[in-house]
Amino acid sequence: MENGPDILVIATRNQGKTAEIRELLKAFPLEIKNLDDFGPIPEVEEDGETFDENAYKKASFAAKVLGFPALADDSGLMVKALGGAPGVHSARYAGDNATDADRNEKLLKEMADRLDRRAAFECVISVAVPTGAALTYEGRCEGEIAREPAGDSGFGYDPVFYYPPLNKTFAQMTRAEKNSVSHRGKALSELRGEFDKVLIWIRREMPIFEKFNCRQDGCGQGD
Repeated sequence: MENGPDILVIATRNQGKTAEIRELLKAFPLEIKNLDDFGPIPEVEEDGETFDENAYKKASFAAKVLGFPALADDSGLMVKALGGAPGVHSARYAGDNATDADRNEKLLKEMADRLDRRAAFECVISVAVPTGAALTYEGRCEGEIAREPAGDSGFGYDPVFYYPPLNKTFAQMTRAEKNSVSHRGKALSELRGEFDKVLIWIRREMPIFEKFNCRQDGCGQGD
């Protein structure tokens, strides 16, 4: 870490999520990559019972496999009338191969006759190093489930998550507006507020890889 630029891997292939995080951390001397910048990497099974467990599992796995500090978040939508569903299953709510539109369509069908439309997004961010050590940040945003999708920005449940103070769904907001109020934006804002200290922590916790000088006449001979 000390001999080159600080690299932080965002443990996702989601370009929208990567763009949001790059925007929020753009002021720091940091090269931000995501999983698309590397070769094939096994998928992590997000089988934790909490957002915290899943975020740490993704971040620590990416850090160990790639040898760089990694950031992962686990976020989910919790709907009051559905007993907190889809919760940690938000990404798989309509099946493993479902699209964002499929998930939104299923949610709106489930909510068709519900008068109580209160909902909240929650986010837990984990920053992990290859040794397994990690830092955790959290954020939450209260809102409502809209009657129909609105807006073309964002991703996931953004078109159906209505935020009353701005009279917009997340998908109708600019990136700056969303970052200022969203669950992920709040968690990242907390992270950004002490990121100078986080960088010091990362450099301290990163393993030091030993260098070996190999004699040409003995290298690989097993002596």
